[in-house]
Amino acid sequence: MTLTVSDLTVHHGAIRAINGVSFSLTKGELGAIIGANGAGKTTLLRTLSGLNKSTRGSATWNSHNLLQSRPEQLVRYGISHVSEGKAVIPELTVVENLELGAIWRRNKKECVASKEEVVSLFPRLGERLAQRADTLSGGERQMLAIGRALMSKPELLLLDEPSLGLAPLVIEQIFQTIRNLTTSMGLTVVLVEQNAIGALKIADSGIVLNLGSVAISGTASSLIADPQVRAAYLGY
Repeated sequence: MTLTVSDLTVHHGAIRAINGVSFSLTKGELGAIIGANGAGKTTLLRTLSGLNKSTRGSATWNSHNLLQSRPEQLVRYGISHVSEGKAVIPELTVVENLELGAIWRRNKKECVASKEEVVSLFPRLGERLAQRADTLSGGERQMLAIGRALMSKPELLLLDEPSLGLAPLVIEQIFQTIRNLTTSMGLTVVLVEQNAIGALKIADSGIVLNLGSVAISGTASSLIADPQVRAAYLGY
């Protein structure tokens, strides 16, 4: 299974938010998309998940055309999108949020197994299943958002700024869990992050976006070692 993005271009009115972006990821690969605010990272992710319309180009996953599919179809194709801001439903309990992620799945035994898998990944959620989501800490809400996405049994996970607003120790835990998803579950992950060095440390490959275009791309280790990338995006 391969995610293939070719010459993807997206306009917001007269503004070209994404300009000719191309990359590919294979099964179990973690790709980090980094860049400054306004670089087009979130627009790229929203376009791949059917929330924004493209102007030109193509994007396919396992032979499915992502650019001509509705978001609900993409879930059935094995794609989950965790948007920026710890997107959970505050009035619902932890377990209700998780079950919402599996609402389209018919096999109840598989849903229970998925819930147990999520709790094993995030034991803290298992301790808080009956709590409302709005009583959780920021890190716990992020765990819940990722856990809910995993309930749909995805093969491709699109993550938008999962470290935003979290304490350093929690960020480390979240990043390690994301890395584990690729190794233990074979998930393909597109990780959009402003925490560039943290993202590249766990990624296989990376793309630096600048004003909607690919400024540089390569293996994560080569980007970390590149003096230009280090000076402009990694802060050392």
